[in-house]
Amino acid sequence: MWNNHSPFGGPGGKTLDMIKILANDGIDPIGKKMLEDAGFFVDTNNIPQDELPEKLKNYDAITVRSATKVRKALIDATPNLKLIGRGGVGVDNIDVDYAKEKGIGVYNTPASSSLSVAELVFASLFGAVRFLPDSNRKMPVDGGTKFNDLKKAYAKGVELRGKTLGIVGFGRIGREVAKIAIGVGMDVLAYDLFDFNPELDLVLGGGITVKASVKKSTLDEIITTADFITLHTPFIDKALFGAEELAKTKKGVGLVNISRGGLIDELALVDALNSGQVSFAALDVFDNEPTPRAEILTHPKISLTPHIGAATNEAQERIGVELASLIIEHFKKA
Repeated sequence: MWNNHSPFGGPGGKTLDMIKILANDGIDPIGKKMLEDAGFFVDTNNIPQDELPEKLKNYDAITVRSATKVRKALIDATPNLKLIGRGGVGVDNIDVDYAKEKGIGVYNTPASSSLSVAELVFASLFGAVRFLPDSNRKMPVDGGTKFNDLKKAYAKGVELRGKTLGIVGFGRIGREVAKIAIGVGMDVLAYDLFDFNPELDLVLGGGITVKASVKKSTLDEIITTADFITLHTPFIDKALFGAEELAKTKKGVGLVNISRGGLIDELALVDALNSGQVSFAALDVFDNEPTPRAEILTHPKISLTPHIGAATNEAQERIGVELASLIIEHFKKA
């Protein structure tokens, strides 16, 4: 692996061979430049999933976001693979344990996108409580002829201040969501499988920092008492919110899932929306990506975004820089 032409010069002039990286779902230009300046070759041309078993043999590493899957079969087909990088938090699209068994480094960037995801949670909440998604659908069609009817239909919005937000999963993203919620004036209930510190540092304008805290709660308490519930947990083998859990929620609850598809039983959700048990849902992730079911896409009480939780310029830059740093450090040690 060592020769005299590597970017990582050290004592005796030893350096690494050119490492070829396939950034199959793209990488921020700053992260790409960091890697290239360090001597790596970075290919940002997307290779379709079914062509990866053959074409990935030409690369030493692959970086992905959520679209590309790196499963056991692909790992077995590419014994040359030394590193898998995930630009984002979740690694549900990677067989992590198997890759590590094969000696492949697996890295993600959990800290870089937390704020962007948290802001989308509140973009969804603010929009939903004032019926913006449905209003934006109907105003272009009926606004010129049924203006007063629409005005009446959307006249019963609510404010977030003073309401209770339940956060299921209190990792980095959950904590960022809580900070915004407290700033808005909401009461926050938080649940996680693991113990956590309920104390938060809120950074306000002008660099002012204040202390705040959330209430540690059980999942059942959140399900039965929260006005709004937002999910920030890894994927599990069954829906966290199925028909039974939805039936136990506070009447008129609002649900947000900008975490993992499958955490909410989508057909049970449609039933709960139709009955009024759930007042609205905001979904950024879906069971059948990239082809969500029609019942979800057409429902007037669901706010829809196409898996863009981390898709801000700032987050993608941070992700690119963090991922590039991890890759460089990995191959320095190799």
